[in-house]
Amino acid sequence: MPMQYAIETTELTKGYKNKIAVDRLNLRVGEGEIFGFLGPNGAGKTTTILMLLGLTEPTFGSARVCGYDPTREPLKVKRMAGYLPEKVGFYDDMTARQNLEYTAALNGLSTGAAKKKIDELLELVGLVDVAEHKVGTFSHGMKQRLGIADVMIKDPKIAFFDEPTAGIDPEGTDQVLTLIRGMARRNVTVFISSHQLHQVQKVCTRVGIMANGRLVAEGSVDELGRKVIGGGKFRIEAQVSPVSDRLLTVVRGVRGVSNVDVEGDRLLISCDEDIRPQIARAIIDSESLLLQMKIEEYSLDDIYLRYFRD
Repeated sequence: MPMQYAIETTELTKGYKNKIAVDRLNLRVGEGEIFGFLGPNGAGKTTTILMLLGLTEPTFGSARVCGYDPTREPLKVKRMAGYLPEKVGFYDDMTARQNLEYTAALNGLSTGAAKKKIDELLELVGLVDVAEHKVGTFSHGMKQRLGIADVMIKDPKIAFFDEPTAGIDPEGTDQVLTLIRGMARRNVTVFISSHQLHQVQKVCTRVGIMANGRLVAEGSVDELGRKVIGGGKFRIEAQVSPVSDRLLTVVRGVRGVSNVDVEGDRLLISCDEDIRPQIARAIIDSESLLLQMKIEEYSLDDIYLRYFRD
């Protein structure tokens, strides 16, 4: 089966009088992905989201969201998409349930269908006990969880989140991230714009990094880490005993190994692909004891900083 894309852009560009906010963006996001859209303030992230939602028109290029053109078919895109902006907008003098009922009515749900859906969503986001409380009394984290319920009320195919965990305590952050993972399990594509890199790394299948309106990097964290930190190589760490000349000779002779460094009782092995089984066999064949082996994990913070340093 060919890959189905929830988002496709071709040379997507947005220019203002004195600035290009988004510069020839070519991006594909697969159905059911959690995609992290990263970059500093002014990089073009929010402008991109607004174009994808049909809330502002591109200067040049095109986009498809769930198969529809946001410029020519904005209502069709809005039926398919949910959007949680950085500053969630609710009616503070209405209860959580009343806010969701209002959204359900705007989306054409019948009273009976809306009640059932709202009960399910309040349970999902953990707000059943405060469903009849006015939203003005809610914490920021509670409003974010209500925002996710608000996005889900129309069963979207794709959900856009702009800084969904900003200003939330660690417990609230974990709750929001758990809900986002749950959305992906329901085959909802999730597009997250955020500065919270550690949190993005926890949930995203792939990321894109924007700088000055351009997409400068795209891929999984492991792919980007190998490219910018690992020199394009997998890096495997093996703790062994003892470290002998025979051991080093055998490991260096494994097909795909390009370099072996020694730090105490650890071998730091650079290779073209993940060949841990072959390396483990070589260590055992050399009559050394393999104590531990792992492939190097890259930090999104380190990758992000390396791109902007370079």
